[in-house]
Amino acid sequence: MGHIALLSNPYAGKGRGVHATDAAVSHLRSQGADVRVYVGDSASATVELAVRALDEGPDVLVVVGGDGTLSAILDAVCAASVPVALVAAGTGNDLARALGLPRHDPAAAAELALTGAGRVIDVGEVTTGDRTARFLTIAALGFDAKVSDRTNRLRWPHGALRYYLALVIELARLRPLRFTVAVDGEAPVTALGTLVAVGNTASYGGGMPVCVGAEPDDGLLDLVQVARIGRLRLLRLFPLLLSGRHLSRPEVQRRRARTVTVSAPGLVVYADGERLGEDECTISVRAAALTVMTPAEGGRS
Repeated sequence: MGHIALLSNPYAGKGRGVHATDAAVSHLRSQGADVRVYVGDSASATVELAVRALDEGPDVLVVVGGDGTLSAILDAVCAASVPVALVAAGTGNDLARALGLPRHDPAAAAELALTGAGRVIDVGEVTTGDRTARFLTIAALGFDAKVSDRTNRLRWPHGALRYYLALVIELARLRPLRFTVAVDGEAPVTALGTLVAVGNTASYGGGMPVCVGAEPDDGLLDLVQVARIGRLRLLRLFPLLLSGRHLSRPEVQRRRARTVTVSAPGLVVYADGERLGEDECTISVRAAALTVMTPAEGGRS
């Protein structure tokens, strides 16, 4: 066996990345693995270190951080075709949730670099203007994107509670958007709506299954649209969303697609906790683009 590269974002999860890195490195070395550690002190440094680590030809790249940490280096990882073991240390950890990875045990997550089974998954792409960014979980547009934006600006509380607080704040500011949506080359449809979510996996915000049923390896994206509704109806919808029962509601539409183009005045696009674009975007899927080490029983949640 060759070596394992371990890339760490120590700032992930409000500092949880430091503890997770120590636990992962200690476990892998206790198993006799040759581990080369790369610790980034900024987003740009993390990307540069990922390129350097992959150039050295590791058998596996262990990434310690959140969904955003991994999505930021997807260009390099997908090009290198090196399998990834994700040690979830972010705020939401929705990719780990989707793949059945350990989310509270860094040593168990790191162990998958040695004994896990490779699962080939799809990667989403958001193109705005001349920029293309890749994502792993769900691209949020509309109300949910505003919630993500607010979540990033809040400093308290931590974890999923911060997302819920942001949700309450944005609910008080709720305004419908005039979305124009075109799916797989069909004629665009314009209508007032509350949110649009385009999912490679089922959940965002630390486990909210807005795209319940989405599978990261089916070569398709799940498009979920919520029509224009008021605050009270949206409040009634959220308990259903939290339990994955919202798709049966008449104000919610869901379909599967390979390409979705969305535009709206004031549109903001978020995915994996990062702002990826505004105004108009095309969201597409790159099938079978990334291999992630998962529990041997298959890693399906």
